[in-house]
Amino acid sequence: MPTKREREYYRMGYSDGLKDRKGVSASKYEDIYVSEYAVDTVKPRSRPKRKLSAWNKFVKANSKKKIYRYANGKLKLKKMGIAFRKKKRR
Repeated sequence: MPTKREREYYRMGYSDGLKDRKGVSASKYEDIYVSEYAVDTVKPRSRPKRKLSAWNKFVKANSKKKIYRYANGKLKLKKMGIAFRKKKRR
């Protein structure tokens, strides 16, 4: 758990970085304290998700089945691979 002083140092560094990001020189704002809640957030662009491959779909559909799991919870990938190759694809 960070101490009060560590939190203060973090906020100071965060406010300096925020000033630099906005292109404002830090000398003008020596006394201003920027709260971590007053920061405008920029939402990063997310990429569209890739389609799952046939193997990924097979694993997702069958990973909960008891015949493809060991007692400790790990997957029997070799057995799944054999079943996947024998499966009829449409």
